[in-house]
Formats: sequence, structure tokens, C-alpha cells
Amino acid sequence: MRNRFGLIWTAGVLMAAGTAIAQTAAGASAPVAKPVFEVASVRASAQPDMQKMMMDLQAGKRPDSVRIDGSRADFTYYSLKQLIAYAYKLRVYEISGPDWMLTDRFDIAARLPDGASKDEVPDMLRALLEDRFALAAHRELQDQPVFALLVGKNGPKLQQAAVTPGPIDDTAPLKPGESRLDTQTGPVILKKNADGSTTYNMGTRGAFTLKFEGETLTMHMAASSITMAGFAVMINSLGGGEGRQVVDLTGLTGNYEAAVDFSLADLMSSLHDQGIEIPTGPPGGGGGGGGTAFDPGGGATVSAALEKLGLKLERSRAKVDRLVVDHVEKIPTEN
Repeated sequence: MRNRFGLIWTAGVLMAAGTAIAQTAAGASAPVAKPVFEVASVRASAQPDMQKMMMDLQAGKRPDSVRIDGSRADFTYYSLKQLIAYAYKLRVYEISGPDWMLTDRFDIAARLPDGASKDEVPDMLRALLEDRFALAAHRELQDQPVFALLVGKNGPKLQQAAVTPGPIDDTAPLKPGESRLDTQTGPVILKKNADGSTTYNMGTRGAFTLKFEGETLTMHMAASSITMAGFAVMINSLGGGEGRQVVDLTGLTGNYEAAVDFSLADLMSSLHDQGIEIPTGPPGGGGGGGGTAFDPGGGATVSAALEKLGLKLERSRAKVDRLVVDHVEKIPTEN
């Protein structure tokens, strides 16, 4: 009898233990809820005033913007491709999909749930795109047209940096005016400076500062302890790759100091590559529509600017990592 009760008791213990283990395993494998906006409005962007856009550009202001302030997140005049890039923490050129994703633009006004941080906004935006646009995508290596960053025929004209920068401290809190951008090649700390410039700190790849000069209508770039891989990132940030990714093939392995000015034509060409049409002709001249933008700088190109540093860009092809959009709707579901 004792053995019988002992077996029953043992069987009960094992069953209870098995149930507990099963419950624990089920709990461990239960999907974690994705962060989502508390409420969000998605609307097609209104057609911008082209002349105002031109004037804003001369003042260093882009027509598209993102603003996260407290519990609000606003995306203004953002293409679907830009929204996807923001959601996945990628660059626009790293997204492969239909051409219309670059030209169809939207305004999104969203409210974050209580206790949410701005670091969760990309995940919330991704959930929104999946819900409203039925977005589905996957990653793969693709053979793509790129621009190769190369040394010019007369050699580089770069000053060797005196110091080699260290990596970005992931545990350090952001300072006022700073924001963090996580990219495939590592984190970047962006800082808005008092003079209107923006500094991009790429850690071991160096840093560069971009400032629009209203008097000369140029974008001034000053790089500090920058690597050539970091320099390629800088050109991509400017949009100088004509919509193509710029890949470092210089073979230069040091850190360098450099400064260069890009023309207004370069900036307008960059916006055109990003699906933003700029009016033809000077401000107030009655020009409209797309086409070749007015260039008060005389037609200088990114390549011409780089020649002063002993560098050049050449069209090429390379295997690059891409987020491939498998499906996305042109019209979002109702708010």
C-alpha cells in the first residue's frame, strides 16, 4: 500500500513539475508586445509651395522633417521610403522597393503612450507601417549600382589627423541637443549646434560638421579625425551619391582632417534624388516644376568638390545589404 501511495505521490509531483515547466516554457516563448503609438493620424502631404521651398532651402531648411517632442512624434512631408528607413534605422538608399515609395509623401502625427521614450519611436513607426500600409520586408545582399570613393590621379590632398578617436560610449546619456542614430555600421551621435550646424560623431570613424552658409549658398563640411569609411558616410548624408550608396574603395587606412564646400546645386540634386522636386529658375523668377535646378554656384558637382581633396567618385557596382520591400500599399487604411 505504501508503495502504491508512494507511486501515486511521485507521479503527482512529476505531473505538477511537468506542468510548471510547461507553463514556464510557454511564458518564456510568449511573444513580447511591440510598442505602438497610442494614436496616430496618417495623411497624404499637401503639395508644397515651390518658391517657398526654394527660399527655405537657401536658408538651410529642408521641406521634410521629423520632430519628437515629449509625447508627440511628427513626420512632415516624409516619403514612404524615408518612413521605412526611419523605422528600420537605415538610410534611404538601403531600401529596395517600388519607385513610388520615394515620391509619395505623408504627414504623420502620433502620440506616444505614457512612459514611452523617443528611442521606441522607430519600433512604433514600424508597427504603424505594418498596420496601416501592410508593410512586409526582408533583408538580403544585392548587387547594386554604387559610387566608389577613390583616390584621384594626383593622390590624396588630406591632412593626417593628430589623434585617433575612440568608440562611442553606449552607456553615456545624451547631452542637450544630441540625438542617436543607430546604423548598420555603428551608432552616430548627432548634435545641433548654436550656429545652426550639425555635428555627426561616428566614434572610431571620426566626426564631421555640416553648416549651410547663406551668403555663399554652400554647404560647408569640416571633418575631424575622419576615416575614408566615415567620409563615405558623410557624402551619403549629404546625398552626393545621386541616390546611390557611396562605398569607400580608396585603400586609405588613416584618420584625416578635411574641409570642403558643396554648392547649392549639390543640395538640390540631393533632394531630387530623394524624390523632392525643386523649382526651375531663381527664386521669384516664376519657374516651377522639376527639371534642372537653378545653380547660382556655377554648376559645381560633388565630384568637382572632392577633386580639391584629391578624391573622386566613379560609378560602379557592389554587393550591399538591402531591406527589400515585399509588399506595401500605396494608400494607408483609415485613421
